[in-house]
Amino acid sequence: MQTGLDRLFRQYKKLLQGKRVALLGHPASMDKLYRPIVEAVQEEGNCQIVALFGPEHGFYGQAQDMEAVDSNKKEGLAIHSLYGATLDSLKPKVEDLKNVEVLLCDLQDVGSRYYTFIYTLAFCMEVAEKTHTKVVVLDRPNPINGHQVEGNLVHKDFLSFVGQFPLTNRHGMTLGELAQFFQGEHKIQCDLSIVPMKDWHRRRYFDELDYPWVLPSPNMPTVETAVVYPGMCLLEGTELSEGRGTTRPFELFGAPFIDPEKLVKRLKDFRLPGVKFRPTTFQPKFQKHAGKPCGGAQIHVTRRRAFKPLLTGVAVLKAIHELYPKQFEYRHRAYEFVEDIPAIDLLAGNDQLRSQLEKGTSLKEIERSWEAEKEEFLKIRKKYLLYT
Repeated sequence: MQTGLDRLFRQYKKLLQGKRVALLGHPASMDKLYRPIVEAVQEEGNCQIVALFGPEHGFYGQAQDMEAVDSNKKEGLAIHSLYGATLDSLKPKVEDLKNVEVLLCDLQDVGSRYYTFIYTLAFCMEVAEKTHTKVVVLDRPNPINGHQVEGNLVHKDFLSFVGQFPLTNRHGMTLGELAQFFQGEHKIQCDLSIVPMKDWHRRRYFDELDYPWVLPSPNMPTVETAVVYPGMCLLEGTELSEGRGTTRPFELFGAPFIDPEKLVKRLKDFRLPGVKFRPTTFQPKFQKHAGKPCGGAQIHVTRRRAFKPLLTGVAVLKAIHELYPKQFEYRHRAYEFVEDIPAIDLLAGNDQLRSQLEKGTSLKEIERSWEAEKEEFLKIRKKYLLYT
């Protein structure tokens, strides 16, 4: 398997030659030889690198989630942050792109609509349309496969930086396919080129490939993390710990008031496919419940292709909501620059999930409520798929 970066200097050199180029990337932007993208382009691009752009967590992946990163310089090269302290910081400034002929984008996504890198790309495409900058996307695998799709669409009143476009929670697309989706469905008419992968097949997980995994953000250390993320990220909309501050984020979950054995017993009742829960106690070192012992569980995915991450995440919320109705709390603070909509609604894409949990709607009925929107998305998605 070869990524877009691996193929760039073999078949697509002319896209860069003699051009003023800016790079949008992060720590996982490296080739099969472990060369970071800056080094690779300097050695083989025959172009001038004029700036770097970093998404959430920074170009070098140094910041935690929702932590503002300042723009700076390194060895005389401007590093523009696209995740600062304000909503406006999420888009590049026109003046920062106007002298850039090519914006070369190489971001490892994780296959879930909450992961913000895909919207950073979309915002860059919007500004590139104004500055007549060509956008070149170097494609990478969807690490949790590009075949399975799960969830509902984001409704227009709930758009945010964790759901800027009507995608399902698990979208089953690559970055290059998403770039074409943004252009085709949302009329972002920049000059766009995709450098596709070679020998990647939709049903494959990243760790089935002969390719190094580099964590694209501080709390995405492994492919196993990415597998559970489309469901367990929902816990960010609550005061439950999603395992940040531990060595197994999104796989560990809980809170100080939870009895692990009682929780796991309830989760077993749901008979969720492809997953086991192990009762445990953990103590986060930072973020929610830092320094406090939390009762909860660890997710162990036993059959990936049967596993439904979103349904599992909803089951976790439902079980804790049922067992501890007085202690269960949604996040009330601002989330991703939005203050007037609950975080759980932004993540869910509407206020329906919160209502279903409060009414005690069955898990089967909750899953059925996603089906019509998922089928609608699958029809649109077909037009933009690049791989079999």
